[in-house]
Amino acid sequence: MRRYRWHAAVLLLVVLLVGAFLVVSGPGPEPAPGPPTGLPRVLVGMGDSTVSGEAAGDYVDGTDGTDGDWCHRSRNASIHHTAVRGVTETINLACSGAPSPQVGLGEVKQYTEGSQAQRLGKLAREKRVVAILVATGANDDPAFSHVLDGCVQAWFDRGKPGCAATVGDQWRARVDAMVPKAIRALADIRAVMREAGYQNSDYQLVLQSYAPPISPDVRLELRNLNGCPFREEDLRWVRESAVPMMTEGVREVARESGARLLDIARAGLGHEACSQTDPAKEWFSRLSVRWADLSDDDRASHALQESFHPNAAGHAQIGRCLGEFLGTESRAAACLAGTDGDLHAANSIGP
Repeated sequence: MRRYRWHAAVLLLVVLLVGAFLVVSGPGPEPAPGPPTGLPRVLVGMGDSTVSGEAAGDYVDGTDGTDGDWCHRSRNASIHHTAVRGVTETINLACSGAPSPQVGLGEVKQYTEGSQAQRLGKLAREKRVVAILVATGANDDPAFSHVLDGCVQAWFDRGKPGCAATVGDQWRARVDAMVPKAIRALADIRAVMREAGYQNSDYQLVLQSYAPPISPDVRLELRNLNGCPFREEDLRWVRESAVPMMTEGVREVARESGARLLDIARAGLGHEACSQTDPAKEWFSRLSVRWADLSDDDRASHALQESFHPNAAGHAQIGRCLGEFLGTESRAAACLAGTDGDLHAANSIGP
């Protein structure tokens, strides 16, 4: 009986050892998925008018009012001017006026177009995405373009307060409300990239801030309908308060989402709309009216859409700066004019 028990104990011990061996030596966990290989390497632009190329002209077919699509994706947009080595193609998904939910996975549409992040997810499976540029937030609670419209309207009626007076006290709260929406959009971008097999380290995610298209340095003879109809106090508020506060908000979004930050808040100094006698030396559009569109009921409401945005020259400068930034390991950079007069990626405080 004792011998039986001894044999049983030995048998049990062997079973346990074999089981442990199988557990230790069995197949390991599935390797983490990776991005597609052997496919074209691409840069992708996402976001609102700052990336789409509003006012840069030469819009991609179908985005200049066709069937209600006014996304104004320009072939001159900054994403196409980076000159990054090894990149086969640059693809722009941005749409003028896009709010953060449309940039992310929200159900909201912008000018008939659905989620940009959803399109990115499909694209990331078909091509090798190496970097993504995003600008988002200004069309959320700040409604920056509408605020600028209000500034212009205030110029017409001197009896009413300017936009700085009507919006200034609310601006901080508007920016604070913008931040979580922009963070959510970037989280959606991260999510679709993970689903496509990418780890965060497989691509660069760059969040771009905003630049003031106007400044107190507007030439006096151009503070009218021929150029920039703004009150001086509103010009000062836009450059000294509104854009700096938005930059702080964008910096927080970059920090929370782990994105790199490209700060363009000072990129246009000396080249804002109406700052030069020669508009060809400006990097932002003046009050722009597409006169032919005014005679078309379907297009008339968009005749001024190109006003006060980076123009083709501005996008070329920002694109050059972005290309330099992508070639560094810095967490953040500011686009500043160098001694050659062009924008370059300068070291900045990290996000």
